Amino acid sequence: MQTAVYPGTFDPITNGHIDLVERAARRFERVIVAIHSSTLKETAFHWEERVELAKTVLAGQKNVHVEGFEGLLVEFARSRQAGVILRGLRAVSDFEYEFQLASMNRQLEPDIETLFMTPDEHYAYVSSSLVREVAALGGDVTPFVHKKVVAALNRRFK
Repeated sequence: MQTAVYPGTFDPITNGHIDLVERAARRFERVIVAIHSSTLKETAFHWEERVELAKTVLAGQKNVHVEGFEGLLVEFARSRQAGVILRGLRAVSDFEYEFQLASMNRQLEPDIETLFMTPDEHYAYVSSSLVREVAALGGDVTPFVHKKVVAALNRRFK
């Protein structure tokens, strides 16, 4: 058993993310949900808010830790003695980008493996960007995110 890092922007964390974390937590001694501080994407929530939301919804997982990070993912993973980077694949369309990331990370740090996981089929179509869009347009996102995230989205998109 070893440490795995599950990186992302988590803007917001969805039930699909939670599903992957819970399943990974059964297979690894420690899972670090690593939320990057800067992103090329425009986010609905500031970095600190994304970290706090993830900590709130994952609080019941004893071997799961949520941390924000800056810089290169492989450097963060190395600093936490993680041997695995977890990435989620919802659809074939995710694969090309994820394959490029995994290949670059392997070039930067050959000792850290990237493992891909697919979400439960109930969450295969759920993405943070779709959740944000539905919430911004006044739609009900309760089937897709934790109730604390629903509340945060409602506050954000009043």
